[in-house]
Amino acid sequence: MTLDIVTIFPGFFAGPFQYGILRRSQEAGLLKTTVHDLRQWTQDRHRTVDDRPFGGEEGMVLKPEPIFEAVEQIRGQSGSRVRVILLSAQGRLFRQPLAAELAGEEALVLICGRYEGVDERVAERLADEEISIGDYVLSGGELAAAVVADTVARLLPGALGNAASAVRESFHAEPGQDRVGLLDCPQYTRPAAFRDMAVPEALLSGDHKRIAQWRRRKALEKTWKNRPDLLAGATLDEEQQEWLEELPERNKS
Repeated sequence: MTLDIVTIFPGFFAGPFQYGILRRSQEAGLLKTTVHDLRQWTQDRHRTVDDRPFGGEEGMVLKPEPIFEAVEQIRGQSGSRVRVILLSAQGRLFRQPLAAELAGEEALVLICGRYEGVDERVAERLADEEISIGDYVLSGGELAAAVVADTVARLLPGALGNAASAVRESFHAEPGQDRVGLLDCPQYTRPAAFRDMAVPEALLSGDHKRIAQWRRRKALEKTWKNRPDLLAGATLDEEQQEWLEELPERNKS
C-alpha cells in the first residue's frame, strides 16, 4: 500500500512513523509512506495556504487551490486507484470495519485539515469521503492521520507476527460487515499471583476448551460493562445470550 499525507506540518510525522507497526510495515515493504508539505503547491511568495472565511466568521480556512493541486499531482503519479480522505470533525466516524476496508486499498491520500477547517469544495469535489476519529475537535488532522495510518497498517497482510492477533482484538469485524465486534477479553501475564490479586484459575488450568469459554464470557462481560452500545449490533450465540441475561443479576450482588 502507498500512503500519502498532505499537511502544513510534515515534521509532525517524523515521530509516529519511526516506531512500532508503522516502522515495521515500511521496513518490510508493506507500506510506503510519503508526507507532503502543502506549502509546496502555493503560488505566492508568502506560501499562503489559508484565508478568512466568507460570511465574517472568526478564524482561518485552508484554501482549495493548493490542496487540489497536491492531490491531483499525487493521483497523476500513482499507478493505482487512489482513495482520497479528508480528516474532518464533520466526517464519518472511523471504526474498525472502515479500517479493514481501507486496508484493502492500494493507495490512500490523507488530507490534514487545520484552523477552522478546509474549503468545502475539497470535501465536495476532491475527497472521496470525510473521516473523523471521534466526537471531539482536534487542532488539526495530523493526529487523526497518524491514528488512521497506524490502525490500517496493522491490518495489512503480514504486518502482524501472528495474523490471528487482529482477529482476537476488540472491535474485530469480518470483511464486509459494518458493525464491530465485542471488546477483547481481559489479559494476564506472569506472575500468577501479585499482591492480593491472582490470575483467574481457568487460565492456569491448561484446559483449552475451558480457557476459550472463559475468554468468550469475559469479553461479553467487559463489553456489557464498558461499551453496552456495542451489544445492539453484536451477533451472539445461544450460550452468550444466556450469559448476557444473567449479567444484571450477577452484578447486583
